[in-house]
Amino acid sequence: MRAYRVDTAGGPFRAVDLPEPQPNTGQVVVKVSASGVNPLDTKIRAGQAAHAKQPLPAVPGLDMAGTVVAIGPDTSGFHIGDEVFGMVGGVGGVQGTLAEFVLADAALLALKPAALTMRQSAALPLATITAWEGLVDRANVQAGEKVLVHAGGGGVGYAAVQIALARGAQVYTTISADKRSIVQELGVTAIDKSTPTADYVIEHTGGEGFDIIYDTLGGPVLDASFEAVKRYTGRVVSCLGWGPHALAPLSFRAGTYSGVFTLLPLLSGVGHEHHGEILRQITLLADRGQLKPLLAIEQFGVSQIAEAYDLVARGSRGKVVVEF
Repeated sequence: MRAYRVDTAGGPFRAVDLPEPQPNTGQVVVKVSASGVNPLDTKIRAGQAAHAKQPLPAVPGLDMAGTVVAIGPDTSGFHIGDEVFGMVGGVGGVQGTLAEFVLADAALLALKPAALTMRQSAALPLATITAWEGLVDRANVQAGEKVLVHAGGGGVGYAAVQIALARGAQVYTTISADKRSIVQELGVTAIDKSTPTADYVIEHTGGEGFDIIYDTLGGPVLDASFEAVKRYTGRVVSCLGWGPHALAPLSFRAGTYSGVFTLLPLLSGVGHEHHGEILRQITLLADRGQLKPLLAIEQFGVSQIAEAYDLVARGSRGKVVVEF
């Protein structure tokens, strides 16, 4: 099969021929139709993501959508010809999704939403799993709660605001002026990201604070979240909670903090089945019209992989996908 490999940090993508994978028990082989490109993928290519444990040379790519073409012995849940999506490789020394075929643990997969294309579906796994783990698994978002998502126009943020809306929450997001319309079309209250924390807490919560805050940016934004959460019952979650942070503001509000590390099942081998469970819920939301990705207007084929990765590294407006 044809695959696309990076040999050195920041190096070019090189087309290589690799043996087609053969599935063992619990595995399936998927013919890849589309490979999503995440900021993490570009950092792995650049050799700047030690936490992903993906040494080079490697075939990058975490996310994909495609069709099941082979099933390992004693593997249930899928049939040949099923259209599926998932986050299945590209970290921990496992081959990524920039290849004609990918070997996947069946527990990591779900049937692709019928309402979405392969390109749309390939843009979902990492972002939606990360959003779900924070809002549902950690914060247990409930109908009527006030949820603040930082950077609701980004990949994880855009998924998070839709999941929160689908679960009946009142949703707010800090966002740049050029992306306000993106979230307002969903029914989300946009807060200019330059607004002082105290000002938007007073304006939108009467000074009480938000029930849930999902930080997708880290650094000073996470610090501000500790000051904007509701007393006693407030929950802060972050998918970028790295580096030193002062917990005193959160402690003085008697709030809670939870971190989200979506790669953990892929790196540890524990918890694969929960990724599949989350994606099945995402499929239900998508097929009800309650969730879809925000795609970049640019489209890329396998001859334009470098351009796709470079766009994401610079900062794309919407999710970037490479189509096979």
